[in-house]
Amino acid sequence: MNRYAVSIISAALCCWLGAATLSGAAEPDLNELFTSPETEGARIPAAVSLCSAYNELNSLIRDGRIGRIAARTELFRMLTGIRAEYYRNGGRDYPATQWVFPVAGYAAGAIDKGGDHGFVPGGYDFFSGNRHGGHPAYDIFIRDRNQDRRDDRSGKPVSVLSMTGGIVVALEKGWQQGSGLRGGNYLWVYDPANDLLVYYAHNEELFVTLGTIVRPGELLASVGRSGLNAAKRRSPTHLHFSVLHLVDGKPVPVNVYRDLQRVCRVRSEE
Repeated sequence: MNRYAVSIISAALCCWLGAATLSGAAEPDLNELFTSPETEGARIPAAVSLCSAYNELNSLIRDGRIGRIAARTELFRMLTGIRAEYYRNGGRDYPATQWVFPVAGYAAGAIDKGGDHGFVPGGYDFFSGNRHGGHPAYDIFIRDRNQDRRDDRSGKPVSVLSMTGGIVVALEKGWQQGSGLRGGNYLWVYDPANDLLVYYAHNEELFVTLGTIVRPGELLASVGRSGLNAAKRRSPTHLHFSVLHLVDGKPVPVNVYRDLQRVCRVRSEE
């Protein structure tokens, strides 16, 4: 079953990267499909197909239905194709100096204030999927005492913003009570400029789809309480936020707490 799933994914990738070569026809100019030169917020057809294949791979890894070696090989191959499509269609590089705090209206003080601020990379392995250990992330808490998924002061949902630029490569929006899925309604953004995978979990509603190109500060979702543990009464409402750096094809947790503090300072000085 695993080999079959991998062959399906590989076929989807090769279809888009090699179709023109195999047929002998010239590659279509995808830019002709759009009337605006702006690509942020756009869904590029070839990129959507590649991201759909990546999303399937991500689900196989998440659910423990693919071997570690095959998963690592396919992940590297697919992200290489997605990177090419991102730049081919005008995707831009956004350095860390342009990053944005991922929860609108909040700052680094909303993160767990323990010594490690909740970031515990030990024991984490991306390829362990939903059963991974550690906590290579930051929980960014919102003011929501009655747990209605709205800010207590404004009475409105709290927006989740893209910290980086990049492209939406995986997501889940059908989480239901009783599911064992830990991330709930989550999404992954791949940032080719910095070779990062950025994870936003426990969302209420997602406002982007696979293949959407985003810039720092782009609206992604609203903070929610989806996910196995996040839905429980004992859990304060929060965004589960994680940044992984691709090192030799393996996603490795990155401590970005100082970056989160810095973007908050920059915003307050503007």
